[in-house]
Amino acid sequence: MRSNATTPEQYLAALPEDRQAAMYQLRNAIVSNLPEGFAEVMNYGMLCYVVPHDRYPQGYHCDPKQPLPFLSVASQKNGISVYHMGIYADQTLLDWFVAEFPKHNDRKLDMGKSCIRFKKPELIPFDLLGQLFARMTVNDWIEIYERNLKR
Repeated sequence: MRSNATTPEQYLAALPEDRQAAMYQLRNAIVSNLPEGFAEVMNYGMLCYVVPHDRYPQGYHCDPKQPLPFLSVASQKNGISVYHMGIYADQTLLDWFVAEFPKHNDRKLDMGKSCIRFKKPELIPFDLLGQLFARMTVNDWIEIYERNLKR
């Protein structure tokens, strides 16, 4: 379900009705909690939150023309997915999230390396995700990204 929308507003407006409320609430959790300095863009057919080139001119190592990605959210065929590069790159943050999840949701955590999947929008723990979004600043992310890139 890759979107061709060019703005976050177009993306959200085009979602199926049963996903819109959750995606608006998820976007609000991001915008309300993500530390200053990240920018909201459309990329890869998803809502993305990136470190813009004016803050990190090197861009993303896989494609330096792209800003440094940090967080993405997408309404996909089987649910809503949150892609958080910080939990992929920082074991401490991952451990915190995995330990906190059962306190906010009685379902099993459905997670890949950086992807957190929610098959039922009504089971998304928005408060916990807000806490996750707030835990890493732009400077923290750049430092972790560069440290991992050098490995």
